[in-house]
Amino acid sequence: MIALDTNVLVRYLVEDEPRQTAEAARVIDAATAAGEPLFIGQIVICELVWVLSFAYDVPRLEIASILQQLRRASNLLIEAPDQVQRAIESFENGKGDLADYLIAEHAMAQGCSSVATFDRVLYSDPRFIRVV
Repeated sequence: MIALDTNVLVRYLVEDEPRQTAEAARVIDAATAAGEPLFIGQIVICELVWVLSFAYDVPRLEIASILQQLRRASNLLIEAPDQVQRAIESFENGKGDLADYLIAEHAMAQGCSSVATFDRVLYSDPRFIRVV
């Protein structure tokens, strides 16, 4: 199994640099043709969201849609897919960053009752507690 780095995934999705896009497609297509899954870690997903948001100005709901498509792709193995799914849903409906919601998912999986934060946009989410 091959893990994809953020830059390979970005090139494959955005197709803005022809040579790197072709190389990313070659790696992904070869693995898919061989029936070999491609691994995408949660850190890669967080970086992908950041790059799409800030470097490419992709709207939040479009990013959520891209993430849902990746999560459903049969040739991709997403790290902790249930946590990622819940984080995507929170991202779609909330104001925090995807990374915030993944932090909450990790914390809850470890038995934590909440995540302490200074991030005001998260105060309405019951998984976060306000630090003042």
